[in-house]
Amino acid sequence: MNDVAPSRFKWVGTRPIRPDGVPKVTGKAMYGADLAMAGALYGKVIRSPHAHARIRSIDASKALKLSGVKAVVTAADFPDQKFEYQGPERVQQNLWHITRNIIAREKALYEGHPVAAIAAIDKTTAEEAASLMDIDYEILPHVIDVDEAMAPDAPLLFEDMITRGVEPAPVKPSNVAKRIEFTIGDLDKGFAEADAVVEKEFKTAAVHQAYIEPHACAARVDADGQAEIWTATQGHFGVRAITARLLGMNVGDLRVTASEIGGGFGGKIPVYLEPIAALLSKKTGRAVKIVMSRDEVFKATGPTSGASMWVKIGVKKDGTITAADGVFKFQAGAFPGSPVMNACLCAFAPYNIPNARTVGYDVVSNRPKASAYRAPGSPISAFAVESVLDILAKKIGMDPVQLRLKNAARPGTTMIYGPKMAHGGYVETLEALINHPAYKTPLGPNQGRGVASGYWFNGGGESSASIQVNEDGTVTLSSGSVDIGGSRASMAMMAAETLGIDYKQVRSIVADTASVGFTNPTGGSRVTFATGMAVVEASKKIVDELRQRAALIWDVDVDGVVWEDGCAKPASTNVGDFAPLSLKELAAKKALTGGPITAAAAVNAGGQAPGFSSQFCDVEVDPETGKVTVLRFVAAQDVGKAIHPSYVEGQIQGGVTQGIGWALNEEYIYDREGRLDNPGFLDYRVPVAPDVPMIDAVLVEVPNPAHPFGAKGVGEVNIVPPMAAVANAIDHAIGRRLYELPMSPPKVRAALDRAAGADD
Repeated sequence: MNDVAPSRFKWVGTRPIRPDGVPKVTGKAMYGADLAMAGALYGKVIRSPHAHARIRSIDASKALKLSGVKAVVTAADFPDQKFEYQGPERVQQNLWHITRNIIAREKALYEGHPVAAIAAIDKTTAEEAASLMDIDYEILPHVIDVDEAMAPDAPLLFEDMITRGVEPAPVKPSNVAKRIEFTIGDLDKGFAEADAVVEKEFKTAAVHQAYIEPHACAARVDADGQAEIWTATQGHFGVRAITARLLGMNVGDLRVTASEIGGGFGGKIPVYLEPIAALLSKKTGRAVKIVMSRDEVFKATGPTSGASMWVKIGVKKDGTITAADGVFKFQAGAFPGSPVMNACLCAFAPYNIPNARTVGYDVVSNRPKASAYRAPGSPISAFAVESVLDILAKKIGMDPVQLRLKNAARPGTTMIYGPKMAHGGYVETLEALINHPAYKTPLGPNQGRGVASGYWFNGGGESSASIQVNEDGTVTLSSGSVDIGGSRASMAMMAAETLGIDYKQVRSIVADTASVGFTNPTGGSRVTFATGMAVVEASKKIVDELRQRAALIWDVDVDGVVWEDGCAKPASTNVGDFAPLSLKELAAKKALTGGPITAAAAVNAGGQAPGFSSQFCDVEVDPETGKVTVLRFVAAQDVGKAIHPSYVEGQIQGGVTQGIGWALNEEYIYDREGRLDNPGFLDYRVPVAPDVPMIDAVLVEVPNPAHPFGAKGVGEVNIVPPMAAVANAIDHAIGRRLYELPMSPPKVRAALDRAAGADD
């Protein structure tokens, strides 16, 4: 089903073949591990086998004596960084933490934490050398669970961590890095007005982004200090900034090229290997390549947070929400920086609630540092909020979509953090569900239907693009955004639309950090919006330049030239009787009219519109085994304007699929020693094709007027509702509510057993 109206554009809204498709399907695309630099050494990272341990000493003498070993680095080789939080609060970074996550200093804080690295002539030699490293650890007590980490007697990861955001500041250190709170209205008054109040507790497990391609990079540092890195990343400008800072380099001396990327979902924004590879290269004078194993990916790169939550919501008999309250405790992993602030801001965002509060805790524990995963924080809090709303809908006898529709946030609704919502789109997604032919389809025994909604901010920010017109009339478009979701195609489409030329005339590439202006990472659903604006601005500059070239040829004022359908034309008959000049014709005359035809544009884009998604799914529960089968999934999402509808549908289907895995199977499982029990795809259970139905992506278009083509970010909000939708469907199927993720067969079976025991 597709609610998209006929397009007034030639290319925007169509479905051309992606420019990177052929090399990917033929196996010729160059991913992170594919680059082979001449004479490159193999890099091996030595990682802590302990969840929490003081590093008393590191003796590399035996390893360095092994033939073929060229260098060893430890934290002592990296200059320490100032302890300072930088950037907006929602995405703050602290280089003191970052350098210790890249390579441990005083302590190893999780199993898999890097403590040293080796460069050798081959993998076998590097692995043998790693076994010869003599590292003396003092094993310390560890803590994994977020609630246990918050306990007064919990083992401390940092003996001097004082909770930020609490007044007056606590005297005793703890594992709580920060407390945040947002409030509007009067909670007591709101709950007093309610006819029905529900409060429940929920828990979610940490889950990994589970990209197929492991982290990989190659680095070369020349004798003159100039350096180059090739890496699988979502943000090569971020790699440049962090690596240069940690190694004491000038940013301009480091050039970073983003390889093709085999998935990221937020997990390839952080920097892990690149500073280590660069430092090993600097020490050896040779290129160094490092590729993570799957085991290392799971143990040492950021999953999203697990969480412990409490949510309370009150409604009147007619369904009006009078008050909402929520407490969200998030695992940050070994260093502060969980997405708990996002959870607090997004939790009640789809709704017009006059009295609301959210409280969040950022809590460190002996796990890999949490990193972004598709709308980071929002899916977790939505699981709790949307579950409580479903309980309330049942309690007052109201259809769950109608309950959400009655309370839907609209333009002008005051958000919990102050501003009024500037864009609509949520109501339309709910109406799409109500009008979907499958919404009223009867269900069979052991089957249930669940509804949930979600919100994500979407991003803007800094982006750059440049365009050069080639002498044959083709166009080369360079942008600074790593292509994860088909952005090279959407950039080419917007350029072709603006220039009035054929899509096939545009060659769209991702440029390295020395070849295009600064660009924020690919994340936050920002690329089509922000980088698209830079592309359109650069295209408009090209059009202006082409009009000037035509005016010169015709010897008329530039105001007398218009650009239509890829051609310069006289603005009126008063200008003169000139045949149109196509872009190709003007390109052929470039040397006679002023030389190369190029343009660049950079934006710090604002005006982004949030994303809304409303979904329902039907499930069937096997009462014997507790296995949940998803029979149908319908996801309606406000996409602004679908630049390339196939990619938009793919984003929605991918997010829903990951949400189903998060709901039913995926989790990090630790043993008593704080070691990960399931660091591989055999034991960490992601959905495969038989686990999901055909996902019906309903594209709802409520254009964003701040974008030239009405685009809104589409890559993230689709993962927000699925966990709650599945939980609500299970409850309707078996009459038992599950409050903890994943809702795996043993947990469902246990709920059924408890129900049978209650009946007895």
